This record gives sequence, C-alpha cells and structure tokens, in this order.
Amino acid sequence: MKGAEAERGRARQGGRRFMDFVKRWALPISMVTGVVAYFVFVALPFRQEVYVAANRGIGIVQPTLLFLMLFFSFCRIRPQELRLCPWHLPLLLMQTGLFAVLALLIILRPDIEGRIVYESAMLCLICPTATAAAVIVRKLGGNAAHLVTYTVMINLVVSIVIPLMAPLIHPQPGLGFVRAFSAIMARVFPLLMCPMLLAWLIRYTLPRLNDLLQETGDLPFYLWTVSLALAIAVSTRSIVHSTAGFWHLAAIALVSLACCLFQFWAGRKMGGLKLNRPTDLSETITAGQSMGQKNTVFLIWLSYTFFTPVTAIAGGFYCIWHNVINSIQLNRLKTEDSEKRT
Repeated sequence: MKGAEAERGRARQGGRRFMDFVKRWALPISMVTGVVAYFVFVALPFRQEVYVAANRGIGIVQPTLLFLMLFFSFCRIRPQELRLCPWHLPLLLMQTGLFAVLALLIILRPDIEGRIVYESAMLCLICPTATAAAVIVRKLGGNAAHLVTYTVMINLVVSIVIPLMAPLIHPQPGLGFVRAFSAIMARVFPLLMCPMLLAWLIRYTLPRLNDLLQETGDLPFYLWTVSLALAIAVSTRSIVHSTAGFWHLAAIALVSLACCLFQFWAGRKMGGLKLNRPTDLSETITAGQSMGQKNTVFLIWLSYTFFTPVTAIAGGFYCIWHNVINSIQLNRLKTEDSEKRT
C-alpha cells in the first residue's frame, strides 16, 4: 500500500511539473505547434476542397477566439475604469506621426527604391493593438483597463487614418474614404465593440452570471495559446506563399523586427514618463504592450486590401517577433516568482 501511495505521489508530482512546464513555455509551444501543424497539413494528400474548408474554418474559429478573449477581459473591467492615461495621447501621436511621415515619403516619391520595405514599416507602425493583448498584460501585472482603452482608441484612429492615406498611396478605382472606412469598421466593430457591449449588458442585467464569468481563471490565456497557434500557422502560410525574393524577405523580416523592438521600447518609455506613483511599473508594462503587441491578422488583411500584397509577410514576421518578446517576458516573470518563493 505504501508503495502504491508513493507511486501515486510521484505521478501527481510529475503531473504538476509537466503542467508547470506547459504554463511556463505555453507561447513557444503554441508557436512551434502552429508552424509544424501548417507543414504537416499541407503535406497530407487531401483534396483541394479540404484545404478550402480548413481556411474557412480558421476564418471562423480565429475571430471567435478573439471575441471570447476580449469578452472575458471586458467582464473583469468596470466601465468607469476605461479612462484616459497620460501616455495614451503620446502613443497615438507617435504611431500616426511615424506612419504619416513614411506615407508622405512614398506619395512624394512613388518610385522610391525599397518601397515594399517602407510600406512594411508603415503597416507595422500603424497596426492597432492586438485584441488579445489584455490577456498578456494581466499576466505581466499591467493594467488591462488602460490597455483596452488604448485598443479602442487606436482602432478608431486607424479607421480614419488608413482611409485617408491608402487611396493616395495605392490609388484603386472606386476606393475612396467612405468605402475604405466602411470596410475597416466592418472588420473592427464586431471583434471590438460587440464583446464590450455584451459584457456590460451581462454586468448590469445578470450580475450573478457576471461574477461566474470573472472566475474563469486562466481560461483567456489558454484561448490565446490556441489562437496564437492558428495565427502562426496563417503567418507561416503568408511567408511560404510570398512571391518576394530572398533579399526582400530578409529586408522585411529585419524592418518588422526593428519596428517591434522600437515600439516595445518606446511604449515602455512613454508609460514611465511623469508617473511617480507605485503603479509606475504597471503603466510601463501596459504602455509597452499597447504599442508593441499588434493585431497581425488585421495587418495582413490591410496589406491585401489596401497595400502591396507582398507586405502581408511583415505581419507574419511581426507575429513571430512580438510573441518571442511575450514569451521572454512571461518566462522572466515566472523565474522571478520562483525566486521569491524560495
């Protein structure tokens, strides 16, 4: 009996260690899973209809996961917590200002050498905050309410800036401000505003259900790991099917990495300005994620819809870079927590 109990104890301990390992390395595991799943799937001898159905399925599952993650985030945020912070406006001005400078350069010099690289940088800079960023911010100890506020603001700004500039950068027949604005809002509104409205409707009409929804623990994080695997698979597909040559791919990979590092750094710097309060670190983390973690699926859609399609691979590379940074941050946090416990 003692031997059996000892065996069960070792099994439980092994199970806990395995779960700790999975939690600690969840994002890298999801990224590798997404890459491997893509190559395994395309290598299997399926009929073309299966691949078409899979693409349609991803087009349904991925937005659904994003909707749920944002919904759970709004369930934990009171409406009065959504308010302006000192770093909101500087970050908005920085994103739109850098985008406008590059856009003006291309408008004045449409035949500029390396135009694809400039467009890739523009998209990496103006791309709005990922709807799932609130999940990571909460894990890192940031302020999810302030991040969600910025997410709403930057999406509204992008809905105006892109329709104003895209027709000048890439003139298309029938593409004006109204049409471009409508297309962006049709893509942004369901995944941004609907979860907020639903969460607040439940908060004020079904408070007991709202209390239960706030006790979901790490469920939003695990939803994010599944969504990340799908996003990496989509990003891998965009890179593999790109018609760009090696040097263009390398240049876009480097510029997307530079934009990613710069935006995480600039966001954290802005978040720490003139905030001499105990919440300084929280705001620093939140501002860094607000500017650095991007909605890369939306970036890829912008590329195909308004810009040169080849620039879609910038979204694929950026998806890799910002999640590598997220993995490093989460692993560092786990290490610090372990050291504190010991």
